Amino acid sequence: MTYCTCPPNHRHYNLHGKEFTVTPPQLLLSILLLISLLFPSPAQAQTPNAVVHAVLFYSPSCGHCHYVIEEVFPPLFDKYGDQLQIAGVDVTQPEGQSLFLAALQKFGLEQSGVPFLVVGNVYLIGSADIPEQFPTLIETYLAQGGMDWPDIPGLRATLGIVPTSAPQTDLEPAATAQAVIPATTLPSLTDDATWQEKFARDPAGNSIAVLVLLFMTAAMVWTVTEFRKQKKSKSPIHWSWDIPILCLMGFGVAGYLAYVETANVTAVCGPVGDCNTVQQSAYARLFGLLPIGVLGLMGYMVIALAWLTARYTKGRVSNWSALALLAFSAGGTLFSMYLTFLEPFVIGATCAWCITSAVLITIIMILALRPAKASWEKVRK
Repeated sequence: MTYCTCPPNHRHYNLHGKEFTVTPPQLLLSILLLISLLFPSPAQAQTPNAVVHAVLFYSPSCGHCHYVIEEVFPPLFDKYGDQLQIAGVDVTQPEGQSLFLAALQKFGLEQSGVPFLVVGNVYLIGSADIPEQFPTLIETYLAQGGMDWPDIPGLRATLGIVPTSAPQTDLEPAATAQAVIPATTLPSLTDDATWQEKFARDPAGNSIAVLVLLFMTAAMVWTVTEFRKQKKSKSPIHWSWDIPILCLMGFGVAGYLAYVETANVTAVCGPVGDCNTVQQSAYARLFGLLPIGVLGLMGYMVIALAWLTARYTKGRVSNWSALALLAFSAGGTLFSMYLTFLEPFVIGATCAWCITSAVLITIIMILALRPAKASWEKVRK
């Protein structure tokens, strides 16, 4: 009789009359090897000739599009090479806009912003979802043998893509859709359109922006002219609640815009204008860092604080607060004039939320004029 002198955690097995010993590490490696053989990882299961095709809808003025194309895609192209093919479609062009609307209809969406990436029957929106989910989709589809171009009406004709069953010929993609195959050269994000062409992209919304810009300009000229007049105010200052109510409305508008800009979600727009194009443009952030919506929140809070101080204090504190109220609202109006000018003539789209905020801040400036002028007369004495 023989006795085992091995450690108690070893296991003995008998195979065809031959006894052998397996240690726990060996047993673990055997289990892992068996699992890898039965359930291969996506990288192991990739078909050598598998290709994943995707379509990116973008706008040259979209800051999030710049990030996706210039930062997210290049590492993926380096990793997958010819196994990843992406076509870029410029939605600011008529044919590209038609394709974009067809893609939205395919997924049952009424509207959406860019960047909008379609791969298979999946769509990803924004500079958060695309880098987070697209690499996993690539691995999944490569493991399944690849993914053909999305079934979007008119896509193949626009890109000049020949169906797999048809004879292969050299077809050039339309100018609107820049095929990136295998995407070693990315779509150009420069917008060379003239201001007339940009204005024509949204004539109704841009016309409203021009009217609001004229109103703001007239209000600014009137405010400066009235403040410089030497006519003294005879009636006492009456602090109505109009200004804080308008600040509250502006706080709601700016808060929603701040949420859209920071969370990279699609804005809910009205029947006129294209809020998402504006919010995803390079002008949606001050110095490329501070979202304009967040700046608006700060502005309305400061204006409301100035009103409260002027309303509930006395003497020089109240007078200087009234002057600060006019100064802040006038500064906000000037900045809103600049943004409103950019929408129709530079961006080529108008944001209804931005226009609403511009009107609110202008009205606050008009209401702040009379108390500020009366306070200035007292300060000068």
